[in-house]
Amino acid sequence: MKNLLTIAGSDSCGGAGIQADLKTFSALGAYGMSVITAVTAQNTRGVLSVRDLDSDIVRDQIDCLFEDIRIDAVKIGMVSNAEIIRTIGERLGHHGAARIVVDPVMVSKSGCHLLDPQAEAELVRVLFPLASVVTPNLFETGVITGESIDSVDRMKQAALKICGLGARAVVVKGGHLEGDAVDVVYDGREFHYVSSKRIETKNTHGTGCTYSSAIAAYLAQGYPLLEAVRAAKSYITGAIEHALEIGRGAGPTGHFYDLYRKAGVSYE
Repeated sequence: MKNLLTIAGSDSCGGAGIQADLKTFSALGAYGMSVITAVTAQNTRGVLSVRDLDSDIVRDQIDCLFEDIRIDAVKIGMVSNAEIIRTIGERLGHHGAARIVVDPVMVSKSGCHLLDPQAEAELVRVLFPLASVVTPNLFETGVITGESIDSVDRMKQAALKICGLGARAVVVKGGHLEGDAVDVVYDGREFHYVSSKRIETKNTHGTGCTYSSAIAAYLAQGYPLLEAVRAAKSYITGAIEHALEIGRGAGPTGHFYDLYRKAGVSYE
């Protein structure tokens, strides 16, 4: 069994962030561990408030895990201020962490800013050079590149720019475009396209967290990047297809849909 670490914020309703990452790791047969960077008060309708942890406890969480347990891959999600970003970068570098997936979480679906705008440049400067792959959605890609991303061609151009900022590889997620959900994968040498059918549902809470965590899980298992992305795309598509009708807003994806099916649990 592979051991995976997520470094991200906690989602009190369990659909995104640390909770989504740990569910994804478990669903894909890995042992999950966490370093919590912030606590959020949120539900399916939006984020009410965010409380950052101090950088000392973030550092101690990272150190105690690497000093005791083999870590096969790391997923980085919500890192909400520059000091925490620098701490994460310094400690991961110190411990020689490998197979790092950076999901540059900036704004929630409800419009709450989860990353201090002053920290955006620090995230790029510190974490992108450590990343095996960076996985921005279209909005995040636009923030990083300073351009509007509204087509596959623009996604390709943006992927080149993001690699120019230090990332070794990029997956630009195209879920917000019309038609099939097409992602552009740039491995530093050539482009690939990974697509799936679009599933009409409002219940997409935590899809980005889940997708990037699945990529980390498959990288830890030894999949080459493109195959890891394809396998993760298949998993997140199934999780969206079996999303849960929980709450009054955007419900969470069904991380354990295959396990629930085997257990005879109904989604109705």
